[in-house]
Amino acid sequence: MLDPAAQDALVSAVGAENVVSDPVQLRSYECDGLTGFRQTPSLVVLPCDTAGVAAAVRACHEHGVPFVARGAGTGLSGGAMPVAEGVVISLQRMRSVLEIDPLDHRAVLQPGVTNLDITKAAAVHGLYYAPDPSSQQVCTIGGNVAENSGGAHCLKYGFTTNHVLSMTVVLPDGEIVTLGEDTGEQLGPDLRGVFIGSEGTLGIVCDITVRLLRVPETVRTLLADFPSVTDAGEVVSDLVAAGIIPAAVEMMDNLAIQAAEKAVAAGYTLSTPAALVVELDGPEAECGAQFDRVRQICERHGCTRLHIAETAEERAKIWKGRKAAFAAVGRISPDYIVQDGVVPRTRLAEVLGRIEGMGRDAGLRVANVFHAGDGNLHPLVLFNEDAGELERAEQLSTDIAELCVELGGSLSGEHGIGTDKACSMPRMFGEDDLATMDRVRSAFDPYRLCNPGKLLPTPRLCGEQPGRYRPHPLEEAGVIERL
Repeated sequence: MLDPAAQDALVSAVGAENVVSDPVQLRSYECDGLTGFRQTPSLVVLPCDTAGVAAAVRACHEHGVPFVARGAGTGLSGGAMPVAEGVVISLQRMRSVLEIDPLDHRAVLQPGVTNLDITKAAAVHGLYYAPDPSSQQVCTIGGNVAENSGGAHCLKYGFTTNHVLSMTVVLPDGEIVTLGEDTGEQLGPDLRGVFIGSEGTLGIVCDITVRLLRVPETVRTLLADFPSVTDAGEVVSDLVAAGIIPAAVEMMDNLAIQAAEKAVAAGYTLSTPAALVVELDGPEAECGAQFDRVRQICERHGCTRLHIAETAEERAKIWKGRKAAFAAVGRISPDYIVQDGVVPRTRLAEVLGRIEGMGRDAGLRVANVFHAGDGNLHPLVLFNEDAGELERAEQLSTDIAELCVELGGSLSGEHGIGTDKACSMPRMFGEDDLATMDRVRSAFDPYRLCNPGKLLPTPRLCGEQPGRYRPHPLEEAGVIERL
């Protein structure tokens, strides 16, 4: 139970009408999209503005209460899992588009605005927001900042960090600061860049100023089938080698295609081993010339069917199939885990072969959907919890993430480390690297109240505390010495 004085302080900070304390309602906040990690919070507060967030954080700081920021709860790494005896600060009521500046191509947003709603608000000015995660209809810009989300078009346009100009942030002691500049230029250390992708461990992002882009003159999209995943992967390498940087290059294997077709009937070929979605955008003349080269490269690698979207509706249908893939897998498996890792493009065929073998050894199926252009894999491990397969599925998911590191990649491309992969961080980083990250975190949050237990591995020794050094009581009494 939360200390009564702390609970009273939080109610006073945001108002009783913005507090959830009913045990049944609290269960709604016990996990994010990775449901294998659960913890019911002691309290949920729902501030409506930056001042309310700061007041709630100050109350937590003064009473030593750990807190976790939460947006839409669509994260897939356990990054928004609450802490026992802690508080969830939900940002779902902060969902206003505060400003659209069509002259300077900027938007100012509260953290609860969904990714897709940014583009909808900007569309009347001929502008849009480039990062587009598959969950863009429901995921929020605050969560995108926390995880440095990318999406299908990140190959050409980059990730969230490439489009956020500045942020109003509430630090773990309740102080309100601004990181970055609306011009995109700044003096001194790039604290904006440090904060983006920190998974909620350095503070809570509130007002966010993002860069908007002008809607391209032309968009050309094709869907190509291939006799193998290897053939499709070689197309990706050849495209980049030819100097063509598509707006997006997405790949799906047969399992993922079957699931998506059952869900949305987007026109994918059910029998094909692999399919690529390739999209180009920009000036008409440039797109036309490059599109012909893309088609030639696909045909050179044994393309068995090539469908070119002739209308905006056809293009939307192709993307509907790709973006429905994660949820659609529920149609072919009662349970599944979405993993996230990155490998060099040149090793795509190798890693997919290894994953297939690992799945076979574990007695489980793995569907693959990924951003092929930048090697960001999203393997979906299919299992049946009622059949006792959960433990094997979790181990296989972890093994796949660590395989990405073994092949020269990373543990995450956009879903984050969170609770899920914190213990795998030493596979990618040495002790000095992790210690440096820990010192940065401690500079922002010395008392580890802000989303504790996430991102960095847990202490190696019983009683060892992360963060700045705190002398043991026996050391202070002169009974023992620090080595």
